Amino acid sequence: MSKKHILFIHTGGTISMKKHAETGGVELDGGNPIADVIEIPDVDAVYTVKEPFQIPSPHMTVNEMMTLKKLIEQTEADGVVVTHGTDTMEETAYFLDLTLSVDIPVVITGAMRSSNEIGADGLSNLIAAVKTAVSDQSANKGVLVVMNETIHSAQYVTKSHSSNLNAFQSFDAGPIGSVLKTGAHFFSTPAASETFDIGSIDFTIPLLKAYIGMDDVLIKQLSHCDGVVIEALGQGNLPPAAAQAVIQLIESGVPVVIASRCVSGIVQPVYSYEGGGRTLKEAGALFAGGLNGQKARLKLLTALSSGRKEELPYIFA
Repeated sequence: MSKKHILFIHTGGTISMKKHAETGGVELDGGNPIADVIEIPDVDAVYTVKEPFQIPSPHMTVNEMMTLKKLIEQTEADGVVVTHGTDTMEETAYFLDLTLSVDIPVVITGAMRSSNEIGADGLSNLIAAVKTAVSDQSANKGVLVVMNETIHSAQYVTKSHSSNLNAFQSFDAGPIGSVLKTGAHFFSTPAASETFDIGSIDFTIPLLKAYIGMDDVLIKQLSHCDGVVIEALGQGNLPPAAAQAVIQLIESGVPVVIASRCVSGIVQPVYSYEGGGRTLKEAGALFAGGLNGQKARLKLLTALSSGRKEELPYIFA
């Protein structure tokens, strides 16, 4: 059997950073210690390395995500491992899950501690990601996030802790597998997700978070936007003043997607009081199901970018 060919795409993030000996700050220093890793213990594979950019993940934009999409679509490798900062990892993973039409494993990993800190997790995460990428079981499961020897679907995973090594969780669905010494082992297969054919992205879609006493001031400023996502209260409810502004926004032709600010559960049109989810749904608001706000925004962004605005009620059904 021929060796698997794995493409490494290094993009920056904590996994490629070092803690400065004098200042104590964690930073990119022009090098990338993880890029020197071209052999993985107990994995019979060959590797190609690409570094399209080196940035902290808060600097990531749709332009960089589109670059990753194109690199993955163009590769002839048997699998892809992307190293990425953890702050926006779930968004890049979900964007790729929504836009890639490839059947090879695509795995994203990173680190919670920089490369020269005690207990650095970057190398072990990289090894686990490669073990996942070379597994035939990883194909056709969508984009995968591998952290702390746990395999998550891009659809479900979120960064739930700011610094803990076990920061990534899939609250409702749970992880879909784990990485052992013998390789990747899967418990389940994520639900099939729709993909969107996009060539470019040029839409403005802000994300708001609801709060007690929220008024209409911010929402009234968004009539120029191509869409709006709101992390509402509970199952999809808003204070009255905010709800009225949302209804006016919908009537003006701006799509509004309702997610929940809760970390678990789904939004659904239950309450019929003023500002309740049922009232918003009847006014034309779209409901994001179990997606958090940042993922709902990406789904709306990619749907609009594929020219499917008229299909939004079905896409967010």
